[in-house]
Amino acid sequence: MTPALQIRDMACKFPSNDGSGESYTAIEQVNLELQADEFVAIVGPTGCGKSTILNVAAGLIRPSTGSVNVFGENLDGLNIDAGYMFQSNTLMPWRSALQNVCLGLEYQGRSKSETLAIAKDWLKRVGLGGFEDRYPHQLSGGMQKRVSLAQTLALEPKIILMDEPFSALDLQTRQLMENEVLGLCQPTKNESGKAVLFITHDLDEAIAMSDRVIVMSAGPGSRPIGNFLIDLPKPRDVAEIKTHPKFYEIYNQIWQVLRDEVLQSYAKQKLMTDRA
Repeated sequence: MTPALQIRDMACKFPSNDGSGESYTAIEQVNLELQADEFVAIVGPTGCGKSTILNVAAGLIRPSTGSVNVFGENLDGLNIDAGYMFQSNTLMPWRSALQNVCLGLEYQGRSKSETLAIAKDWLKRVGLGGFEDRYPHQLSGGMQKRVSLAQTLALEPKIILMDEPFSALDLQTRQLMENEVLGLCQPTKNESGKAVLFITHDLDEAIAMSDRVIVMSAGPGSRPIGNFLIDLPKPRDVAEIKTHPKFYEIYNQIWQVLRDEVLQSYAKQKLMTDRA
């Protein structure tokens, strides 16, 4: 089966900020495959290039070396098969919940009646039926995230890119949203599932939601150093699955790899702070 996303021998270099004219290697030797209907999480220390990988997959950054294929086709420009859900709030404050969900559909050139019907349907599917006329400031943080999720899924992307979308939410709301995403992205009798590439700092979250977890090394020159299959029962409730005996076995396996990279990254950051 052709992967939804395939990254081969990728590196990303950026100009250094120290005025030396030299380049800074953020990530290198990145090889990654994401299958259709697969949920893959990427974890790693702060500054290891997780978001850079996501931006490359979205077509927002062109890699310095390597290749990126989407369903077998070379990615040259924006990834029109992908929807991107950012960490920060991207809702337009002057638009209602319904109008925010309509935005991407309007850019696609759909008719007004079709756009409204799709947007209303997705607001209902994320539990916000009846809140169509509310503006972002009238919604809780969790409700705003539901609008963002509806906005992303309304475009019917085959690939969903998520950059720590729930990190600012309280624990209870976060778990509700995690379950919401799992429910909406899994295949059903009537709809195929979504390929999801999910960035998080929370190892518990990564394991509870994913089919695989990829561990990145400390930067600079970060690269994947671990690829772990999450063989836990489905469908999952993110709170209940953490009580499964195998959950802690998987957690310990991944943490053995991740811990040294976190400590190494912390030591580098401390050294830079002391020098400053």
